[in-house]
Amino acid sequence: MPIVTWDHVHLRSPDPEATAAWLEDILGGEIVRGPRRIDVKLGGANIFIAPVTEGDGVNGPPVTPYQGLDHFGLAVKDIDAVAAELKAKGVEFTREPTTLRPGVRICFIRGPQGISIELLERDQRYT
Repeated sequence: MPIVTWDHVHLRSPDPEATAAWLEDILGGEIVRGPRRIDVKLGGANIFIAPVTEGDGVNGPPVTPYQGLDHFGLAVKDIDAVAAELKAKGVEFTREPTTLRPGVRICFIRGPQGISIELLERDQRYT
């Protein structure tokens, strides 16, 4: 089997600046500007944001749920406090914080271009 590690998630946005600012302001990402795109370091991963322009052949965002990539998940500590902070910033929740099973609490938020983002908190006693 090959050994793989995560390198990046690649997003396309009609407004890369706004998408990067959202990831910075809402989730604490660090914006890094590169040639022809904006990158955001978030939770130890790289998010590359490429621009979408009229006529470049990029389809609009799908309506969730859909086949293929469904969402990406980010681990947090004290999900209820995080959710309260995000609500104060006006973030839309598509699923409120809930206990999925003992030791796992999750919620879902809607990011730029309708991106679904899961926030989850794991109690190490249950892993």
